[in-house]
Amino acid sequence: MLVLLTVFLSFNWFSKDELKDWTAETWFLVKQITPLLLFGVFFAGIMVELLPAEYVAAVVGGASFGASFIASVAAALMYFSTLTEVPIISALTELGMGRGPALAMLLAGPALSLPNMIVISRIMGVKKASLYIALVVTVASIAGLIFGLYFV
Repeated sequence: MLVLLTVFLSFNWFSKDELKDWTAETWFLVKQITPLLLFGVFFAGIMVELLPAEYVAAVVGGASFGASFIASVAAALMYFSTLTEVPIISALTELGMGRGPALAMLLAGPALSLPNMIVISRIMGVKKASLYIALVVTVASIAGLIFGLYFV
C-alpha cells in the first residue's frame, strides 16, 4: 500500500525530469547496495562454517568489558558497510558472541575503520585522531558492557 501511495504522490508532485532523476538515483543505489549485501551474507555464511564456536565464545562471549573491548577494537580495524555488518555480527552471535559485544561492534564499526583512521589522522593530526579513536572504542565498550549486563 505504501509503495502505491508513494508512486501516486510522486507522479502528482514531481515533474518528469525530477522523476527521471529520482528513478536513476534509486537504481544507482540498488546497484551499489545489492553486491555489498550479498557479499556480507556470503561472508557471514563462510564465517559460521569455518570459525570455531569455542574460539568466538572464549574471546567475545559473555558480558564483560574485555569482550566488548575486543569487539570494539575488531570493528574499528575492520572495514565493512552497514549492510554487511549486520549479517556478520548475526553470524558471530550464532557462534557464541555475547549481546553486549555485538552492540559494541555495531557501535564502533560504522564510526571507525582503518582507512577512516588514516584519513582522520591526516586531517586532524595524530593526537586528536588518537583521542577520537580511543573515545569511540571506549564508549562502544562501555555501552556493550552495560547492555550485556543489564538489558539482555
